[in-house]
Amino acid sequence: MSKVIDAKYYEAAAEDSLASQLVIKARNRIYADFMKLCRPDPSETILDVGVSDVVNDAANVLERSYPYPKQITAVGLGRAEEFKHAFPGIGYKQIESGERLPFPDKHFSIATSNAVLEHVGTKSAQREFVSELMRVSRRVFITVPNRFFPVEHHTAIPILHWTDFTFKLGCIVFGKRDWARQKNLILISKRRLREACPPGSPMDIGSTGILLGPFSSNLYLSVQQNPA
Repeated sequence: MSKVIDAKYYEAAAEDSLASQLVIKARNRIYADFMKLCRPDPSETILDVGVSDVVNDAANVLERSYPYPKQITAVGLGRAEEFKHAFPGIGYKQIESGERLPFPDKHFSIATSNAVLEHVGTKSAQREFVSELMRVSRRVFITVPNRFFPVEHHTAIPILHWTDFTFKLGCIVFGKRDWARQKNLILISKRRLREACPPGSPMDIGSTGILLGPFSSNLYLSVQQNPA
């Protein structure tokens, strides 16, 4: 088996724990909102950017749930041997971080990504990431953890992550310094999600996952582009 590179993203939600059950509940709601907002037709193609090479009930909800797996193309940074074994009907392509996606313009009907945008490294890289999904598809659905959920998703640190300064202090105190580095994590609010989308784009931003009003667990960005 190849090295699993995404295990660090599940450290705060051990398998069979309450945190893991909450993640599963949140991602099932994310999938429901994807279906409601994107309304994929069985004939349409879907690109899933940044699938996890961790295979469990909390990961890769689109691949686990969508009834037409042959319409999905998945891409990620690793070789993803476990992913390919778990989802043999789904095409997988390994990509390089920061590089353009290896597909022509508007090649897919829908491009989606879950819990990836916050890890791309810089705010300008976030803008490039969203622009690239918009380039290769006509509809985009991106979801991220909401920084104002009471407990931070990657570290399980409560409340302190609501500002960059207190989150950095919390990471130092709790021995999680790597998560305070921008190259590993940029916590995202609705404002930051809006800033990641190219100006003038027909965007919709809302809450998903575990719904708690402004403290909901996740945010979504939906972009519905007009056909060329």
